[in-house]
Amino acid sequence: MRDQAEELRMQMLRSQNRLGRSIAVVSGKGGVGKSNFSMNFTTTLSGLGKKVVLIDMDIGMGNIHILLGKTVPTNLKDYLVGEKSIEEVMFEGPNNLRYISGGSGLSGVMEWNEKMFERLVQAFEYLQRNYDYIVFDMGAGATRQTLDLLVSVDEIIVITTAEPTSITDAYSMMKFIHFKDPDKNYFLLCNRAFSEEEGEDTTSRLQLAMSKFLSKEIIVLGSLPEDPVVRKSVKEQVPFSILYPNAAITKKLKHIVSRFADFEMEDQAIPKQSKFISRLKKLFSGRS
Repeated sequence: MRDQAEELRMQMLRSQNRLGRSIAVVSGKGGVGKSNFSMNFTTTLSGLGKKVVLIDMDIGMGNIHILLGKTVPTNLKDYLVGEKSIEEVMFEGPNNLRYISGGSGLSGVMEWNEKMFERLVQAFEYLQRNYDYIVFDMGAGATRQTLDLLVSVDEIIVITTAEPTSITDAYSMMKFIHFKDPDKNYFLLCNRAFSEEEGEDTTSRLQLAMSKFLSKEIIVLGSLPEDPVVRKSVKEQVPFSILYPNAAITKKLKHIVSRFADFEMEDQAIPKQSKFISRLKKLFSGRS
């Protein structure tokens, strides 16, 4: 049997080798409150003492900094083209959250050349070593680069609403990624639900469809209600989880975030190394 000192050394080694979880927040269609969820989700996660970085992947059309009421002098594009270091494009948000803006007022279409991709990988490797969670707020629509990123990340949070088109598009998004990577982990959340029952019905329908047609089990995080404090917080440019800490939606979000943070795969007594970077490199090399 190992003595206590040896067990402590093993625990320290596991901690040192553990890489941050890479998570993409996606929706099948626009207008479901995805970016607002990403901001409040990561802010709340940071409030639990986790080291979190939020990256706005809607390059040129990002709005993460706008939700915070900030004007940022640099953004992800400045890093990709080699004008700034990764530290120079990172900014501090509420609860010690770090975020990287996608920029705004520019063209949202940008092809990554080999040099940009190398810088992107370098940045992600650095962030995985230094943060517990790297959360990508994915832009609307699909490009070759965003699809590569979705296939590469460890986990995906899918945001839907109860609208039939939103449900259909969310299923299509998961189906597409599933065919690229059948082992991908999905977390599902219904946003802007008018009742607890509506939220449960929406997530149950998607959960059943994934199980029945794709033999894929997904994890339901729950639902967030339609709440007027969300609109008020957007106008004030402060996350609702900060501006309205006692609101019903904030309390529900805290429960969802705690459940997500506590989640570990059943076979992960010792968490596996993230394969995020190796998958991304393989996809890019196969297309270049």
